[in-house]
Amino acid sequence: MRSREDRAFSVLRIVFGCVWAVDAYFKWQPTFIDNFTQYLTHGVQGQPALVQDWISLWIQSVSINPHMFAVIVALGETAIALGLIFGLFTKGAHLGGIAMSLVIWSTAEGFGGPYVAGSTDIGAAIIYFLLHLTLWLGKSWRYYSIDSILYKKYSFRLGEW
Repeated sequence: MRSREDRAFSVLRIVFGCVWAVDAYFKWQPTFIDNFTQYLTHGVQGQPALVQDWISLWIQSVSINPHMFAVIVALGETAIALGLIFGLFTKGAHLGGIAMSLVIWSTAEGFGGPYVAGSTDIGAAIIYFLLHLTLWLGKSWRYYSIDSILYKKYSFRLGEW
């Protein structure tokens, strides 16, 4: 039985949810919402042409209504945080976190670049991606979650869905 490991993954899920909650708090600040496009624009600087084209595509899309996109990001991060903290729709929260992390990493963080001499960081979002994947594989929804209560109440096996 792996109950100690399962509980550890569940505690890590809750702590990681708190990290997402802090991220979400910052996304709800007027500074972020009012300057959303600038965050993407900073990701373009110093990038290779292919990465610049990718980020420019996102900038053009977001420029249609930057406030709406900023609110969507804030709502997404809030939903991920709540899902992880309370263990509600945990698998969906992990999938959303994986998607959000990859989008942030590939746009605002410019794939962790620019890759030049003196570069020391690949970006935080890729680490978020890896942690979501780890928590998924560790089945972090087994303990301390609303999901585990629902699974027991409705006689689902924890690994089925």
